[in-house]
Amino acid sequence: MKTVGLRNEDERAGRKTGTGSSAAPATAGEGHTRAAIVQLLLEEGPITATAIGTTLGLAPAGVRRHLDALIDSGQARASRSAPWQQKGRGRPAKQYQLTAAGRGQLGHAYDDLAGAAIRQLGEIGGEQAITEFARKRARTIVAGIAPVEEHTPQRTEAKAEEIADAFTEAGFAASTRKVGTGVQICQHHCPVAHVAEEFPQLCEAELEAFRDLLGTHVQRLATIANGDCACTTHVPLLVLPITKKTSAEIAAQPAAVRTNDSGRSAE
Repeated sequence: MKTVGLRNEDERAGRKTGTGSSAAPATAGEGHTRAAIVQLLLEEGPITATAIGTTLGLAPAGVRRHLDALIDSGQARASRSAPWQQKGRGRPAKQYQLTAAGRGQLGHAYDDLAGAAIRQLGEIGGEQAITEFARKRARTIVAGIAPVEEHTPQRTEAKAEEIADAFTEAGFAASTRKVGTGVQICQHHCPVAHVAEEFPQLCEAELEAFRDLLGTHVQRLATIANGDCACTTHVPLLVLPITKKTSAEIAAQPAAVRTNDSGRSAE
């Protein structure tokens, strides 16, 4: 069902002014108008600004302001009409349509489909099946990346950048940044965030893949699935070597250093 014709009274009252720059952020009322224009571009594009104004009852200046903002943000593009599409004399009118980036920001049912599929997988194979699915997905993203061979700050940081590049190619818009004695892998977008809210195994499998490739303890500081603005993982650059004690050294330890089975320190 199309919704491009739905308008509120505030928009009707203010649409004839045509004031404001194309770079200005949309207010609540303008947001509804811009959403209606985006929907029309999706359903009817390529379409002229005149046709948009006629369909939605908008003044030409207001239509151009929204179209300019969409073009500036990379969500729409303009092209000249073909000669056979031109009505009357004069220069061919511009036609507007959404770009791939603009279509990518629209809501879709993929999350619902993915969630239903994983729920069905859990009913058939249990929690372990979901965990294995999540691990396989994470391994697919980093396929071709070899584990770090020797831990030095330079090599560990380079490996973190390699992981970030792989996740960027998978749609996560990832980057790295140096913080103190460590480096953080920041995923600024998550294409499966809504699904990960229900199935944290997806996030856990990513973290497990990080650990396997970096060969060190890494820590998740934030996740988009939990409402944070980015998924942030801290990777220490200074890795302490793990040494195995001999049986003689273990036997020589005083009994006072032993801990209780419960993991709590002796009182």
